[in-house]
Amino acid sequence: MEFLATTEALIATWHGITTPNDAARRLAADLASTIAGFEQVRGTLRFEDEPSSFEAALAECKE
Repeated sequence: MEFLATTEALIATWHGITTPNDAARRLAADLASTIAGFEQVRGTLRFEDEPSSFEAALAECKE
């Protein structure tokens, strides 16, 4: 996995440590799928386009 190798290299370079155990390696590998998921929705979430619904949600929570 190129992402995992790059992540481990960056950690070693910036922090001077190596990945401590298999659990840490698995979490770093899972990060690749998390990043990919965020990349898939990039540009599709338009929360700021509908401030009126946000305002309504705030008002509803207040009451």
